[in-house]
Amino acid sequence: MCGITGYIGYRDAYPIIINGLQRLEYRGYDSAGLVLYDGTQINLAKTKGKVSDLVEKVSKKEGNLGIGHTRWATHGIPNDVNSHPHTSQSGNLVIVHNGIIENYDTIKKELINRGYTFQSDTDTEVLVNLIEEVQKNNDVKLGKAVQIALNEVVGAYAIAVFDKRKPNEIVVARLGSPIAIGVGKDKKEFFIASDASPFIEYTKDAIYLDDEEMAIIRVGKDVKIRKINDDSLVDANIQELQMNLEQIEKGGYEHFMLKEIYEQPRAIQDTYRGRLLRDEAIIKMAGVEDNMKKFLNADRIIIVACGTSWHAGLVAEYIFEEFSRIPVEVEYASEFRYRNPIITEKDIVIAISQSGETADTLAAVKLAKEKGAFVFGVCNVVGSSIARETHAGAYTHAGPEIGVASTKAFTTQITVLSLMALRLARAKGTMSSSVFRMYLQELELIPQKVEQLLSVNEHVKEISKKYLLSTNCLYLGRGYNFPVALEGALKLKEISYIHAEGYPAAEMKHGPIALIDDRMPVIVIATSKGHYEKVVSNIQEIKSRKGKIIAIVTEGDTTVKEIADHVIEIPDSEEAFSPLLTTIPLQLLSYHIAVMRNCNVDQPRNLAKSVTVE
Repeated sequence: MCGITGYIGYRDAYPIIINGLQRLEYRGYDSAGLVLYDGTQINLAKTKGKVSDLVEKVSKKEGNLGIGHTRWATHGIPNDVNSHPHTSQSGNLVIVHNGIIENYDTIKKELINRGYTFQSDTDTEVLVNLIEEVQKNNDVKLGKAVQIALNEVVGAYAIAVFDKRKPNEIVVARLGSPIAIGVGKDKKEFFIASDASPFIEYTKDAIYLDDEEMAIIRVGKDVKIRKINDDSLVDANIQELQMNLEQIEKGGYEHFMLKEIYEQPRAIQDTYRGRLLRDEAIIKMAGVEDNMKKFLNADRIIIVACGTSWHAGLVAEYIFEEFSRIPVEVEYASEFRYRNPIITEKDIVIAISQSGETADTLAAVKLAKEKGAFVFGVCNVVGSSIARETHAGAYTHAGPEIGVASTKAFTTQITVLSLMALRLARAKGTMSSSVFRMYLQELELIPQKVEQLLSVNEHVKEISKKYLLSTNCLYLGRGYNFPVALEGALKLKEISYIHAEGYPAAEMKHGPIALIDDRMPVIVIATSKGHYEKVVSNIQEIKSRKGKIIAIVTEGDTTVKEIADHVIEIPDSEEAFSPLLTTIPLQLLSYHIAVMRNCNVDQPRNLAKSVTVE
């Protein structure tokens, strides 16, 4: 959600902070701010709006210490006053905060009774004043004051705070929201950010805090990490970053989303590289191999995820059940965590999250572990919270995904889950050697087919022109492609703000058919494998009611071509892997409609890339 960035060292902090905020814009936000400290004076600037608006408001740019923030409003409307950073009443302490302090109102009333006044409606201003009150009453250093204060709050947070009386120190802490520390050469400088993208050009060394940890960062010193709840010291594990600067730049594309759509052939190939060994007819996945007994003895698999990752989980349900014959349930993580699910030690829970920081999914992981399940993570970001919290897992290797609307995350998640299902199928003996080899060959060809499919871009763009003024759309699919219909509808909603719904094609007659008229576009996935005749019948029912049909068909199709208003052809493939192809034109369709409607494709309104708070 919100984005934090910071710097302390020998360089001018301003360009590092501004660049970092621009890198974090993909997370979604409604206001931005920064503070710079030159050793004498705190210079604060913040505004409702974009980072570009903030740049115009910064008058003084001096200082080797600074923190910045992009805010996604929770407590208090988006405006200049509620924007971060916030200062304590004395003006000595400055803080930025991602998360929600649930008991802020109780704390605020107590602080008001002690003489504090508040300028904003935020829970963050309450937190910084609580830290100041602790510091004042206990005569302790900033780090200890932060620790005591955080033991009094309920909620989620990632914070960075400094005291202008100690300009060589920043204190950071996390619970439920990510924070990374970039370590400069010889520890002469440090960088702080919600993820590593703001400081990738300055250092490859990073420390990721775990939940309930805080770090005291001092120039020239080792980073000191402690547990918030018991004050025990924690070893600072410095990791080498895998991303590079080129990966997080647009590379000549108009939008990150379009770039990431076009990156899918390589991303899928990177995801199965080293795992899919066709010539040897084997799949190598350490997370599965090392825990094969648990998988083979599992009564069922429960998949927990949110949004696009949930749709990938639905595809995986079909794949796991057909290939490996293990019962699968797919749950919204946001619902799973708030009921009392029946979970046993013979269950496997697979948690899917692009960022590895999704709050609901992370909470679901912890719940499943408490109940004794074996938890396997599928995520993209190395060192993320879910990657650390799960018992085992697999990375998707999609590379950084900056666009808020997930594209390559979806296809690489399906790729990983397909590899898992195939490996389990061979181990269980539910798939013959010849069929296994056929699927390996087919999966290996998917990147080439996606590359070929991207050539439909201009054709999809022409179709998009006819529907950019639509107010509603239906997406229909069956079997493996029902989740793709859901995903296609989500993409259109997310970035073009057109209302869209996905349904199993057969469910159209159970209600949605009432919506069909000559102004209703219906996008139908009608590939040649998988209930083709049934889908053709559904198309005819729509056409007889004057609905406008955009059909995704297999190359060489003639039947649907005679009925549909528009046809987009995809290469032939095995039905189980068809979602990796059918989703591509739906991504392009949403993209072009959104661009033609002058929508902010990479930063759609009200949305954040990673939902790290409830």
